[in-house]
Amino acid sequence: MRDLYPRLRAFEGRPAAVSGQGREHVNSSMIRHWCEALGDTDPAYTGKDPIAPATMLQAWTMGGLSGHTSRSPAVDELFALLDDAGYTAVVATDCEQEYLRALRPGQMITFDSVIESVSPRKTTRLGAGHFVTTRMEIRADGEPAGTHRFRILKYAPRKTVEKRAAERPRPVINRDNAGFWEGVAAHRLLFQRCDACGTPRFPWLPGCGNCGSPEWTAVEASGAGTVHSYVVMHHPPFPAFDPPYAVVLVELAEGVRMISNIIGVAADRVRIGMPVTLEFLRVAPDQELPVFRAVAEEVETS
Repeated sequence: MRDLYPRLRAFEGRPAAVSGQGREHVNSSMIRHWCEALGDTDPAYTGKDPIAPATMLQAWTMGGLSGHTSRSPAVDELFALLDDAGYTAVVATDCEQEYLRALRPGQMITFDSVIESVSPRKTTRLGAGHFVTTRMEIRADGEPAGTHRFRILKYAPRKTVEKRAAERPRPVINRDNAGFWEGVAAHRLLFQRCDACGTPRFPWLPGCGNCGSPEWTAVEASGAGTVHSYVVMHHPPFPAFDPPYAVVLVELAEGVRMISNIIGVAADRVRIGMPVTLEFLRVAPDQELPVFRAVAEEVETS
């Protein structure tokens, strides 16, 4: 194990993908799907000369389930080395993007990526492992369009004697969202409504994304909503969670959306459009979280 890190560092600077090409040109259909999923109605993304949301940068480079032929053997060699050393689990940790130009339908995306860095062995709550960072240079019709830096943790999962006894990660509470968590403690689900233009928003932010006003009022949600989207989590296993479980994006009756867990229904029976109602779940002696329970009638007939 002592000589592992020098072997890992030898991969720094090696290509992760060479002469990659997007599976599709930048196109209006993908832009529309993206905007509908996120509820983004900015007129810049529609009309006669639309642009793609900047945050779609990575989407144009993804190869789908079949992957890309541009993937370098160096990536598989690096991961095999980590696997052999016991670092068999992987979790994405963060990404950074830099946008150099607006992308428009019809442009072809090409890219190259490199293994930028492999960290020394780090100890985390998930387990000990190494952070692997790749950097992708993205072009549109041959011109620089942006940079995507992606970081994962390859780690050896901790062995826990009693998984259910482990505590859930605590939410980060700051001056911008403290009012929301004060509401949760009082069994109230609060969202913000702009005093200037009336736009509701969630999660809590210091200013209105529609008009920019810093003035707002906290409004209590009724708790009624529907499942707008969901994903069933199978991997990676994590202390205090019992996969498979569903993470849902709930559209509240008041028009805002929030991510939470769903209870009262098996993960494989969650459906888009399923009505839900708010509950507060105690996950620690001093902590409750807002979750959503599937409406009984919907569960029985689905």
